[in-house]
Amino acid sequence: MEIRLTDEKDWMLLKQVRLAALLDTPTAFGVSYQTAAHYSDEQWKERASSAAGPQFWLAIKEGKPVGMIGGGVSQTNRYNLIGMWVEPAARGSGVATELVEAVKSRAKENGHACVFLDVSPDNARASSFYLKQGFSFIDEWEPLVSHPHIMVQTMLWAVQD
Repeated sequence: MEIRLTDEKDWMLLKQVRLAALLDTPTAFGVSYQTAAHYSDEQWKERASSAAGPQFWLAIKEGKPVGMIGGGVSQTNRYNLIGMWVEPAARGSGVATELVEAVKSRAKENGHACVFLDVSPDNARASSFYLKQGFSFIDEWEPLVSHPHIMVQTMLWAVQD
């Protein structure tokens, strides 16, 4: 298994895994499948190159992407974990932990003391996973952009020295 940061040449792999994630768990992300499916090739290339925003990592197994994660700094200077997804066949295999570790490492390398993420507490599998990764819930809530009827809660992981 390889966990690697994407660059422009990975845009088709990133598109493939992102669209698969949005079809698999549409209410877990801040963008809808319909919106992402209409991104231009140039937008996917820009995303993969991390030129304008978050960085993305892919989990590659036997030449095929089996998961993805993103990380980046928000407008409020928070380092956020975003877009976490692992294909159903690879869940429980450690892929998710390796992806989260990539984001934690990047945050630490870039001098951030914390990593934030948003998750619906009703998503028991994700919530439980993040708790096991050292994240804890804080009292911040907001509606999920793609599905405003779903409230997500912020979780926080503090960098360990």
